[in-house]
Amino acid sequence: MSRAFPDTADIAALRPAIEALRAGDAIVYPTETFYALGVDAMSPRALAHLFEIKGREPGKPVALIAADLEMALALASVISGDARRLADAFWPGPLTLVLPPRPGLPEDLIGPDGGIGVRVSSHPIARALSEALGRPITATSANLAGEPPAIDLAGARRTLGSKVKVFVEGGRLVGGAPSTVISVTPTGIRAIRAGAVTDDQIKAVLENRDPHPRDGY
Repeated sequence: MSRAFPDTADIAALRPAIEALRAGDAIVYPTETFYALGVDAMSPRALAHLFEIKGREPGKPVALIAADLEMALALASVISGDARRLADAFWPGPLTLVLPPRPGLPEDLIGPDGGIGVRVSSHPIARALSEALGRPITATSANLAGEPPAIDLAGARRTLGSKVKVFVEGGRLVGGAPSTVISVTPTGIRAIRAGAVTDDQIKAVLENRDPHPRDGY
């Protein structure tokens, strides 16, 4: 099923959300899969607030959304050829790459395998929020730990209520599979979570075949 998003986001309408992010507060916003809970990913204080809202143990890594490829890859200390091929093929889109992190990033962003997860979303609101902030934002689902992700704002409001500063309307989302998560290091590739981008599409890119990565999104 095709996912029809507006070509651009209304920056004026997003101003309250942008200001909340800058102040260290949390927002809920739409992505190409589910509604996400976002804070400034470079702020340890904001990340602690995120874990408090989610009821999630600190130290569990959180995936990020970046405004563009340059911002996303700037989080990595090393970018392998395979990582660049996958990013070029599937971004913007629902593929999270777990990459070796550059020094100095908040520890809560680093996974148990030592990687940091990031993607460039195909939803213009998600990209616009990160671009306006000038930094990546968190992309954990807008729900409490252990609950299903929200596909509409009403569901996110029921779950999170006053814990979140601003809710950004994006309509009812298609939901379905979450973003695919792939670890890519100079020594190899490892699948972490199956999702919207299929194994066959990943293999097609890595084998220099035509993956048609946008079909079905």
